[in-house]
Amino acid sequence: MRVGITGHTNLVPECVDAVHKAIREILVEETAGRSSLIGVTCLAPGADQLFARVVLELGGKVEVVLPAMDYRAKLKPERVAAYDELIAKADIVSVLPFMLSGRQAYVAANERMLASVELLVAVWDGQPAGGKGGTGDVVEHARASGVPVVVVWPGTARRA
Repeated sequence: MRVGITGHTNLVPECVDAVHKAIREILVEETAGRSSLIGVTCLAPGADQLFARVVLELGGKVEVVLPAMDYRAKLKPERVAAYDELIAKADIVSVLPFMLSGRQAYVAANERMLASVELLVAVWDGQPAGGKGGTGDVVEHARASGVPVVVVWPGTARRA
């Protein structure tokens, strides 16, 4: 089963374990009886990276869709090691033909991800998107496209 992820990048550290557990429960439930799990992600900090870790823990494969050539360079220095670790474990990495990260690249990456999945996991507080390519926007696009969405937002979840 191919599952995509969208979610907030600014989860507070105190809620990471609860979000991790909730993602794991959803993936175990949704993929029961399926032969394989493929997680499709842009590998952004926060929800995307938690999702990738869970997919790997469950023995699944990770496919990464990078929005632009400069995506890694845009990460905060303290987030590069986790990104490098996870991208090294990905089975497939594709880079969209944008030189610079930005709204247009993020929207295109999310569209590519949504077009390739059977289910979207959304680590989302339910608030409207702050712009194109935001979590709420991706959820709205998935629903309009007929991609089922499972929202993950444990009671302890918070954004910084």
